[in-house]
Amino acid sequence: MSKSSRQLAYEALMRVEREQAYSNITLNLIFSEENADMRDKAFASVLFYGVIEKKLLLDYNLSQFSDKPINKLDTEMLVILRMGLYQLFFMNSVPAAAAVNESVKLCKDNNLYSASGYANGVLRRASKADSLTFPNKRKGKNKYLSIKYSCPEKIIRLWRESYGDDIVQGILTSLEGRPPIAARVNTLKTDTDSLVLSLHEENIGAESSELLDGCIFLHETGSVENIMQYSEGLFHVQDTASQLCCRLLEAKPGNTVIDSCSAPGGKAFTIAQYMKNSGKIISCDMYKSRLTLVRQGAERLGVDIIETVAADSSEYKAFPQADRVLCDVPCSGLGVIRRKPELRYKENLGLDTLPDLQYLILCNCAAFAKSGGIVIYSTCTLNPSENGMNIRRFLSEHPEFEPYRLKLPMGIKRGIDEPENELTLFPHINGTDGFFISAVKRK
Repeated sequence: MSKSSRQLAYEALMRVEREQAYSNITLNLIFSEENADMRDKAFASVLFYGVIEKKLLLDYNLSQFSDKPINKLDTEMLVILRMGLYQLFFMNSVPAAAAVNESVKLCKDNNLYSASGYANGVLRRASKADSLTFPNKRKGKNKYLSIKYSCPEKIIRLWRESYGDDIVQGILTSLEGRPPIAARVNTLKTDTDSLVLSLHEENIGAESSELLDGCIFLHETGSVENIMQYSEGLFHVQDTASQLCCRLLEAKPGNTVIDSCSAPGGKAFTIAQYMKNSGKIISCDMYKSRLTLVRQGAERLGVDIIETVAADSSEYKAFPQADRVLCDVPCSGLGVIRRKPELRYKENLGLDTLPDLQYLILCNCAAFAKSGGIVIYSTCTLNPSENGMNIRRFLSEHPEFEPYRLKLPMGIKRGIDEPENELTLFPHINGTDGFFISAVKRK
């Protein structure tokens, strides 16, 4: 007997809570283990991501309806209550009685018999409320925004101090709902119009980006890996911001390129396409298992100029002299929260420690840039300490390099004042992930 959609969502949420697992990987694993139909998967996905995205708001309100401190509840009980409350206030298709009764049933199905009565009482009280509540905005704006948008106060505080309230409001609003799937057309095998047409013929939603050539958006896809055009190597999944980063590297056919933190390889694949599969790309990563993904992806896409190297890019000394160097460094990930909503709840985001590691990678890899060579430093985070402060420190300590103006495509808008060799992308302004790109050139 197949599991219910709520049971699927519950099991996925428990894995995220217990194992700090990535949401997208977890849900795909759960679905692969069960023979659920598309309707159940769709319901489970909405409930699963909704509970993660609204966790702080749900917990704040559960504390109003519960006669026990919610931090004293077992994780299993708390997850079921969050699911019930989310159905009550965010899933209009679910009647209140069903949200309560199904939550009680979920308790019993998971051997939480003694807790079923408690869940029934809490959710019945909640069902009588007109709406969810928020903290008093006048008493503390950080607290208010934190609960309303389920984003920890330390992140709210960082963003407000760094970018101002207007930008922060836009970022927080962009965190709600599932973002579009962006993909890079494999120009070695096809073109944008041909790929979009072939996807339409398979009843898959696809449209070209207005910001960037070779970028398309997908919807109504199901599992991307099952799409025929994906198997044939006609595209790979990559956000618009990451694709733009590759374009701004200005790699040309015949170049030697270092991709210092490469796995799973999306940027190396796109760079290879700009190089027309001519030249050499050194794809470096610390973990051999992740480099397997790079090799597999390159084979699927028909890219044969990538050489993989298992090494620590902060200290590896055997890179060749290169025309282009890409340092897309490990970061706190604050720019991709809308794709991985669980990231916002990590206790240690590395905000204080990551900048030093990033700087070491940049310094070590930039040393291999030829005279006139371009170095791109990028992150998928929104944190000045990991972004502009690192590249400006590098320029101040490396007089052999100079700022290199980014040649932005028409339509890309800046959200803040910054040097021409830097670009901070905000989700609500350009529809991309939160991202930072900067460029320097060896004199």
